[in-house]
Amino acid sequence: MSEPIVKIAGLHKAFGDLEVLKGVDVSIREGEVVCLIGPSGSGKSTLLRCVNMLEEPTQGTVEAAGHSMTDPDVDIDAARRDIGMVFQQFNLFSHLSILDNIVLPQRRVLGRGKAEAVANARRQLEAVGVEGKEKAKPAQLSGGQQQRVAIARALAMGPRLMLFDEPTSALDPELVGEVLHVMRRLADEGMTMIVVTHEMDFAKEVADRVLFLSDGVICEQGPPADVLTDPKTERAKGFLHRVLHPAD
Repeated sequence: MSEPIVKIAGLHKAFGDLEVLKGVDVSIREGEVVCLIGPSGSGKSTLLRCVNMLEEPTQGTVEAAGHSMTDPDVDIDAARRDIGMVFQQFNLFSHLSILDNIVLPQRRVLGRGKAEAVANARRQLEAVGVEGKEKAKPAQLSGGQQQRVAIARALAMGPRLMLFDEPTSALDPELVGEVLHVMRRLADEGMTMIVVTHEMDFAKEVADRVLFLSDGVICEQGPPADVLTDPKTERAKGFLHRVLHPAD
């Protein structure tokens, strides 16, 4: 068994009087793919954002990619270099070309020379199937292509851990598959991934473990075959029935 690359202990997060996370404990091994599922408002995205400190926990500790994220003395910029994140929205710079969107962070954050950054950007674009679009602006690409560029941008930084916050939720249905295909390849290559998703087929095929969150706690977790096809808690059963059988 590989060592945990993520350790979360006693994690709480409140926004004013609203407690979104109510004591989460979980460890994730290097190379593991973990999918977070659950109803809206259950704390999935907040949990993900606490991993790289986009949200500061109210209580508890987070270790990720070799960094004590909740330590007041942590170099958060250095830590985030090891943690890639892909959001629902693509967050590309609209005024820059696709190539420059990937080159700029490498040069500014990692201090890479132009030639090295450009060569790496081209490799990443080819890996996600968007080669030949280097000179285009984001608005000239489909949503699926833009999200694949966002993944390439994150990968160009050389992360040890990738976080995906519902990366297909803003896409038209016919474009979802091309993004999931890239994520499947990353999983096959051994990238550690935490994925907030409503794509149950993806979770079933790719995840090593599924965590079901409800009301700010992990209610159930285990292999996809167990959680998705034979849930033990009534909350998980009800949620999965609504997702898998929406017409009932």
